[in-house]
Amino acid sequence: MIAPDTGETLRRDVRPFTVRYKGESLTVDLPGYYPEGNGEGVHVGDDMKVTDDALRLLKERVDGIPAPATIRNFRLKLKLSQREAGLLLKVGESAFDKYERGIAEPSGPTVQLMKLLDRHPELVLDLQSA
Repeated sequence: MIAPDTGETLRRDVRPFTVRYKGESLTVDLPGYYPEGNGEGVHVGDDMKVTDDALRLLKERVDGIPAPATIRNFRLKLKLSQREAGLLLKVGESAFDKYERGIAEPSGPTVQLMKLLDRHPELVLDLQSA
C-alpha cells in the first residue's frame, strides 16, 4: 500500500498502541499498514476493532459499563436469547444485539438491573410473570 499523504510504501504490520480513558490505559497490538520508520499507519477494515474493544474494557473497569462480552455472558447465564433479554429488561427486542456488538451501551438503570439479575438469577421468573 502507498501512503496517501507521503507516497511512501507501507507494509502490513502490528504495532503497540496505547488506549487511554480517564487516567487508565491499556496497550494493544494495532494492525495496519505502516512505513518502515516511525511514521503514521493506515488502518482499514476491522483494524481499529482492537482499540474499540480496549476502550470498552477500560469503560467497564472505570465506569462499570459492561463490555460486550460481559453482556453476552450475563445473557447466556440466564439462558435467554437476545430478543428475550431485551423484552425482559424492557429495552427493545434488538437492544442486546446492539450491546453485544458494541454498537450501543446499556443505560445506567439497565446496567443496575443486569447486575441485580446476575447476582439473583431467580428474579428472572418474577420479571417474566409480571
